[in-house]
Amino acid sequence: MTLFPNYQRAPLTFKKTKNATWTDGKNNEYTDLSSGIGVYNVGANNDAVVSALIAQAKEIWHLPNLYENELQETVAAKLGGEAYTTYFANSGAEANEAAIKLARLVTKRETIITFKNSFHGRTYAAMSATGQDSIHYGLPMLAGFQYAEFNDINSLKELLNTDVAGVMLELVQGEGGVIPAHQDFVTELIQVVHDNGSLIMIDEVQTGMGRTGKKFAFENYHFQPDIFTNAKALASGVPVGAMLAKNEFASSFSYNAHGSTFGGNPLAMSAASATLDELSLILPSISEKINLFWQELATFKELSSVVEVRGLGMMAGIELNIPVKQVVTDLLDEKIVTLSAGHNTLRLLPPLTISESQLTTALQKIKQLLSQ
Repeated sequence: MTLFPNYQRAPLTFKKTKNATWTDGKNNEYTDLSSGIGVYNVGANNDAVVSALIAQAKEIWHLPNLYENELQETVAAKLGGEAYTTYFANSGAEANEAAIKLARLVTKRETIITFKNSFHGRTYAAMSATGQDSIHYGLPMLAGFQYAEFNDINSLKELLNTDVAGVMLELVQGEGGVIPAHQDFVTELIQVVHDNGSLIMIDEVQTGMGRTGKKFAFENYHFQPDIFTNAKALASGVPVGAMLAKNEFASSFSYNAHGSTFGGNPLAMSAASATLDELSLILPSISEKINLFWQELATFKELSSVVEVRGLGMMAGIELNIPVKQVVTDLLDEKIVTLSAGHNTLRLLPPLTISESQLTTALQKIKQLLSQ
């Protein structure tokens, strides 16, 4: 055995990807409704991103954060605009680690409140922030984390006190079952958290980069968080993460407060810059595709195997009363790549660039399989 058995891998090897089509070693083509777990938002092997990577690879791959990096400045401006200051990491988990550290430094408090069924990563603080026993895997968790019930404001209020540094949440719980936050819950959460002198921390690792129809999910809820994190689709598959905070908090990450050898490296930044440019071209017209997506999904509710269909934008969860893992396997046999999530949920994260005909055909095949 050469690899740890910590993954359950399908007996399938993919050799090539392009937009929403994956090709296996036998040249069979599959429709991708997973985006590589939310990574290929602007399509796999996007031409503009590939060109940016090739051009950058000919110049400089790695640059330590001991020197100025204009690419980081460029991506930060495209990502957070003038209202936010950015720190670059290598993953969503690392970005969330940075967010937790910053919240504690800003407030001089310890406790971070998250929510049951949440997922924030597998590094130690991010894992401790995650509200799922299965992710904790029998390990001792770090102190300083408490878990409220999602979409239950009273549950949150019971935990708020003068030691709470921040409240971290996903506006759509992805791994937890594709469960969107209710607008009234978010509105009251903002009020009570700020009244408590605590920070609002939004995990946009899966919901960011256009996944919910907006650049970031918090735009759908009409507010600006104090801190938010981003990763997955930011560089179209090149490992990168980002933690952004309102400018007023920037001084709390003073010299030597945090760092990374590879964070914000030129290859990742070139891919991120090109990805953000591509996203800016896609988002103005994405609403039509979202409408088509949900028109098709609405018909799933009539199926006896379907408990509920929920989600936001190009992010959908179909809760089933039949085993979802078997459905994912059966769909691979039908040449469709999907995901599972909590609550026995089939999770769909199509690339934003998938053609309408490819999307419709794949959804109809899923419906047919679920109806059998």
